[in-house]
Amino acid sequence: MNVLVDSSVWIDYFRDAGHADLLTLLIEEDAVVVNDLILAEILPLLFVKKETELVMLLREVRRQPMNIDWEEITRLQVLCLKKDINGVGIPDILIAQNAIQGNMRLLSNDRHFRLLSKYAPLKLYEL
Repeated sequence: MNVLVDSSVWIDYFRDAGHADLLTLLIEEDAVVVNDLILAEILPLLFVKKETELVMLLREVRRQPMNIDWEEITRLQVLCLKKDINGVGIPDILIAQNAIQGNMRLLSNDRHFRLLSKYAPLKLYEL
């Protein structure tokens, strides 16, 4: 089973906080997947901090291609508005769509994904 790991989890992992043991286990099981958007969210800070080795390791993680379906993005935004799920930006909707399209579970610390999963076919990796 592939697990799309959101930037919120990677940030906790780098800080050795949150669910670091769980992510370590998923890495050892070769179940971790990222996409270019998630990398774009976390790599700039690592570049600034000169974490070159970490950048190289992250670039080796399997990537899920992003095939953006703008009609689906709009539907997910409308769903969030109708269900009063506030604060879900386009990047997170793109990540949710990517997980749905790839039939992957999403591992995230962001609660709006949990809310969205109640109404959309988004599967979460349960912590």
